[in-house]
Amino acid sequence: MAKIKEIKAREILDSRGNPTVEVDIYNDNNQWVRAAVPSGASTGTHEALELRDGDKSRYLGKGVTKAISNIREHLAPRLIGEEASRYMELDKAILEMDGTENKSKYGANAILGISLAMAKLAATEQGIELFELLGKGEQKSLPTPLMNILNGGAHADNGLDVQEFMIVPVMDASFSDALRSGAEVFHSLKKILSEKSLSTSVGDEGGFAPVLSGNEEALSLISLAVEKAGYKLGEDICFALDVASTEFFKDGKYQWENKGISSEELGEVYASWAAKYPLVSIEDAFAEDDWAAWSAFNIKHGDKIQTVGDDLFVTNPKRIARGIEEKAANALLVKVNQIGSLSETMQAMKMCHDAGFNTVMSHRSGETEDATISDLAVGLGASQIKTGSLCRGERTAKYNQLLRIQEKLGDKASYVGAKCFK
Repeated sequence: MAKIKEIKAREILDSRGNPTVEVDIYNDNNQWVRAAVPSGASTGTHEALELRDGDKSRYLGKGVTKAISNIREHLAPRLIGEEASRYMELDKAILEMDGTENKSKYGANAILGISLAMAKLAATEQGIELFELLGKGEQKSLPTPLMNILNGGAHADNGLDVQEFMIVPVMDASFSDALRSGAEVFHSLKKILSEKSLSTSVGDEGGFAPVLSGNEEALSLISLAVEKAGYKLGEDICFALDVASTEFFKDGKYQWENKGISSEELGEVYASWAAKYPLVSIEDAFAEDDWAAWSAFNIKHGDKIQTVGDDLFVTNPKRIARGIEEKAANALLVKVNQIGSLSETMQAMKMCHDAGFNTVMSHRSGETEDATISDLAVGLGASQIKTGSLCRGERTAKYNQLLRIQEKLGDKASYVGAKCFK
């Protein structure tokens, strides 16, 4: 078996112009792979530690040279001479080396770069795609995309509380047809915004960021865009939200449209929207530690709406176990850099699948050209994927990789579509 010969690590820029970690791994057969680490803007306090330098004279303190040094001086020497085919065991070995709860010794960004690259090298050595390695040859489906086409919250500066207004192609079609429908609605929305003299500039994830009168106006505009694009709302296209409510939870109240309201009142807003619009999924409906509100809403509405934990769970098996026990949600948002390793990501997803939860593979607002999450979504059986809007290369790279996977699967490439929703 080939052995790991060299590991290189470097500081590159993500899609927001901030530094992040990139790792190359070479074996002694002159095969090599590359993995880059994403970074979030709206981050939960329970996420694994993203190690930054803190030196204000470089990149405003956001440099990652400490994480790079940890790879070169500590993690790489442990892995040289090992077989990448043992990537799961090696993953656990470097986690043990770090030994901290939140990966604060070496940094989750250092560990994740190594973790993803080892799995990619293992696939390359076998002459297969990463999704095939992770899927172990089983037939896999193409995930339903949740497409962020209008931004607010921490992803824009337009006064909207909801961070992401997403469209969800649920038609009985191929993934490529679903992707096309999303692109057509995106361009239809751009035309509508332009005609109304509203901004068509885009936020961090490629969605438009117009200044609107309130949150519901966004749903109204997107409804019109779906209709103008020639699709049927509720049959072809549904809606999903990422509220990111931790961002506006202050002193026990949710600061919603310039006033403080309770979790019960916020839940009533969601219920009223679900009665008016085909709303199939709400992510981070409540703050990351407002467990009682999560459970109350999910028990009442979870049979009709997918309730997705992002900041609530941070892809962490311990918090997921509590969520399952308390019936706090029925779906997990999967962000590999929240937990910081592939093996723990896989553990978290298995826990959720065993409990009957959906899993939604997700990008971050600070992304790279690396499209690994597309392979993870298919290989690990995520029913959905979030990778942003229908523009910006770091977003479309993930959609394009899914098109390649569809081509590779051929006749076996089924599309999840509406099957994952209630």
